[in-house]
Formats: sequence, C-alpha cells, structure tokens
Amino acid sequence: MATSEQIGAGRERWQRRYDSARKREADFSTLSGQEVDPAYGPPEGADIPGFERIGWPGEFPFTRGLHPTGYRGRPWTIRQFAGFGNARQTNERYKMILEAGGGGLSVAFDMPTLMGYDSDAPFALGEVGHCGVAVDSTADMDVLFDGIPLQDTTTSMTISGPAVPAFCMYLAAAERQGADLAKLNGTLQTDIFKEYIAQKEWLYPPEPHLRLIGDLMEYCAENIPAFKPLSVSGYHIREAGATAAQELAFTLADGFGYVELGLSRGLDVNTFAPGLSFFFDAHIDFFEEIAKFRAARRIWARWMRDRFGATSEKAQWLRFHTQTAGVSLTAQQPYNNVVRTAVEALSAVLGGTNSLHTNALDETLALPTEQSAEIALRTQQVLMEETGAANVADPLGGSYYLEALTDRMEAEAERTFAKIIAMGGGEDADHAIGPVTSGILAGIRNGWFSSEIAESAFRYQQALEKGDKRIVGVNTATSTVSGEVDILRISHEVERDQVELLKGRREGRDGAAVQAALDRLLAAVRDPAAGNLVPLILDAARAEATLGEICRTMGEEFGAYVEDPRF
Repeated sequence: MATSEQIGAGRERWQRRYDSARKREADFSTLSGQEVDPAYGPPEGADIPGFERIGWPGEFPFTRGLHPTGYRGRPWTIRQFAGFGNARQTNERYKMILEAGGGGLSVAFDMPTLMGYDSDAPFALGEVGHCGVAVDSTADMDVLFDGIPLQDTTTSMTISGPAVPAFCMYLAAAERQGADLAKLNGTLQTDIFKEYIAQKEWLYPPEPHLRLIGDLMEYCAENIPAFKPLSVSGYHIREAGATAAQELAFTLADGFGYVELGLSRGLDVNTFAPGLSFFFDAHIDFFEEIAKFRAARRIWARWMRDRFGATSEKAQWLRFHTQTAGVSLTAQQPYNNVVRTAVEALSAVLGGTNSLHTNALDETLALPTEQSAEIALRTQQVLMEETGAANVADPLGGSYYLEALTDRMEAEAERTFAKIIAMGGGEDADHAIGPVTSGILAGIRNGWFSSEIAESAFRYQQALEKGDKRIVGVNTATSTVSGEVDILRISHEVERDQVELLKGRREGRDGAAVQAALDRLLAAVRDPAAGNLVPLILDAARAEATLGEICRTMGEEFGAYVEDPRF
C-alpha cells in the first residue's frame, strides 16, 4: 500500500518537475472558464492501495504518461498516413496535409514496394500505386519530398521487409536536398516479427532480416541519433483479429526481442533503446483501449529497468504512435465511420499517445479522397482545440474501472510473455540472441501466433453473427437514408507512366556504377564478418539502383521464406 506520506512525496516531486518544464501558451480552462489543474491525484492524507503502480505523470512506471506536463508541454503530433499513385500525386497530398495543420508525414507505400518489387515486375501488375505510393528508386524519393525540407520534417515510413533499402533511398534524397543526415528525425517501421505473426509481408527468412535490423540499429545510434530505426507494430496484429490483450502482449514481446538483438550486438541499452518506438491500434472499446496504452507504458518501463538494466528514463519510456482501427470501419453507412474514428482517436489521446493518425470515412472502400482526408485531419484538431482533452495529464487516472482494466491487461500480458519464453526453451537454454527472441521465432515457425489470432478472430465473428456483439449499420440499425460516397480511383495510367519512368531512369543512369555497388553489397552479404550493410545499401541507392535490384541482390544469399500452408 502507498502511504499518504509516499503519495504526498510523489506529488511534490511531480510539482517540482512540472514547474521546471516548458509549457505551451494556451488556455487551460474549461469551456465555462473554470481553471483546471495540470494533473489530479488522491486527496491529501489518503492511503491508496497500489498507488505506486499508478503514480504521477512523468514518473516511473509512467502509467500516467511520460511527461509531468502531459499535453500542456507538447500536444500529440498529428501524423496522417498517406500515399497513393505516383510520387508527384502523393507529394501534393503531403503539402495539403502540412498546410492544413499536420505536424509530420507518414508514408504509405504500394504493395509492390512493400514486397521489394519494382513497378515493372510481373508480380506488380495491377497493384502499382493502389494502396500507397510507388517508390522504385531514390529519384522517386526526390519527387515524393520535393519542396518539403526533410531536415525540418519528421517523417515516418511504414515498411518492413525492404525497410533498410527504402530508408537508404530516403537518406540519399535528404543528401540531395543538402540536409545534415545527423539531424534527421522520424521513424522507420522495420518490425519484421509482426510480418510473420500477422501481415505476411516478408522478403527473407527471419534471421537475415534480424541481421539487417541489427545493422540499422547500430547505424542510426552512431550516425542519426534522433531517428528511430524501429517502430514495433501492434496495429497489424490487432487488424488481423487479435484481442487488445494479445496486441499488447505480442507487440511488447516483439519489442523485448529487439532489445535482446541490440544487446547481442554489444550496444548500450541506454543508447539504443530510445530509438525504439511503438505503433498501436485504437479500437472501438473506449476504456479497454485506454487501459491497454497505460499498461503498455508500465510493462515496458519495468522490463527495461529490471530485466534489461536501462537506467535512463528515456530508455525506459515507451513512445507510441496510434492509428484508429481500420478494421472497425464499415462499408455499410460509411458516415458512421466519422463517429467511430473520433471515439477511437479520443481513447488514444486519453491513453497518452505521442502521435496519431485518424482514418478517413471511406477507407474501407478505397484510398481517401481529399475531402475525407480533411475530415480525418479536422477530427484530431477538434479533439486538440475544443474538447479540453489536452488540458490535464491522464485525466482518467485513478478511476476504479480503468485501473482494474489496466491491471488486468498487464497480468494477461505477463502470462503471455511466460508462454513465449517457454516456447523458446526457457530462460536457462542457450540462445543465439535471447530467450524472448527464441520464443518468438519458435512461435512463428510452429504457427502459435497465427493460430491464437485466428481463434480470437473466429470467436468475435461468431459473436457478431449471433448478435451478441453489434455494429451499427451492419447487424443493427440497418435502415438508412444516406447514399453512396464518392471514392478515389487510381487510374491504370499511373502504372503505365511509372513503368515508363522507371525504364527511362534505368537507361539514363550509370549502369556500371550501379552494378559495382550491387556487387560490393552481395560480397558483404555473403560474409557474416563483413560489417554493417547499411553504408553499402546507401551507396547503391545513391547510384540509383532500384529497390527490386537491391532486394534481389541480398536475396541471392539470404534466400526466401515460405510459411507452412497450415497457417
């Protein structure tokens, strides 16, 4: 039990940190003009059982947020995910987002790019530019960010299998802008575990991908300290059908695996851990989602300190981006999706997200139109400017219901971690990287993660079909006066033009320089002692080697991975 003296001492520590922190200039009163405190806690003199697990904002275990000021210091970053067609079209959408108040960019790539194919590859036929932007080489990155100074813009890229080559193309484009690469800031997803678990967009077997991720972690820690080379994604796990508790546990376990990877490379946990970030789903069950976010921070802080020896606060912090749940959107009565997105976004805000993407109402049908993208952006701005949600840190902290949910989430996650470690042979077995990583790799190969998610998805679908769970417009309140919405359609000309553009770029580049760069890369890939591969991939990107060429070159040695068809 936290005594009244301990709670009072914590309040004083929080107050000192709050007073010394920078706050933004804003009106922190209610709509009626009532002043509100920056944080609330137990009344003076109260003894609260378990309060040390709740604590104060900005204090270990960070259940209530990373900063004593909450959003009074800095609001969450509005980071809208966007990409479609070719680089020029997406560049125009980025400029619209930034001019309308977006705080950073988040790049969506098309399926061929996500799979490491060039736009003229046979597997790319019919897919170019449809679910994101087509990027074949650094020249496309030049166009994608034309007029957008990368040194001054935080950029997130959602890509995993070919993440390192795509990142090197981004670096080469930044160099051509004259940027100081050491000052770049942003996030690269890179998380390959979640691909085997849920999304299925890998290029190679797990071990070669881990080699590339380890190289990237080393390179960024040494050369681009503000850039986060690894965003561990639970979003795709949840979208595949996982429960909130499974999303939490599987995602944090993946994060622990990457910490073990960094430690196995001899990196200092206090140096590389701040470069890890997370990406969560904000689903429709409002309080469950808030509890999930709070439990995630608490679990991560404790494991980082007690298991991995992180001593700095920044190495104990779980920073996360949130996207509202795409899987919650319905094609029936799509205007209802505006309400769903607003509720989900508010759960992310009350859960303390660091950045946020709000889905557009038409995304279950197609890529967002300009109008629907603007509504999604305005949803965040209404939450930030009108609701008062940014005035108080963790305003629901101390709620009996919310704290019980948070504790339950944490307990379920811990049980899952124990199962994963046991699958890998236990704590005392010999591990190439670490016990959590061994368990994750075992769970990938034996289909445990896939089967757990499939079972959860099946149970939910049964509940929908029985009517136990309801979705407005789908299995209840199905009558409507609204008609069809206009959707964005990608012309077949996008693919034709991109293929022609790629052909011209191949003809106009220095072919000998490209081949020499690829040969050097292949030689290093074949030699485990050759050192970090990132500089060699960057050289190939500078020479205008294409994404497909770079990925195929590494694949000559790394090989391919084929999932057991049972899964």
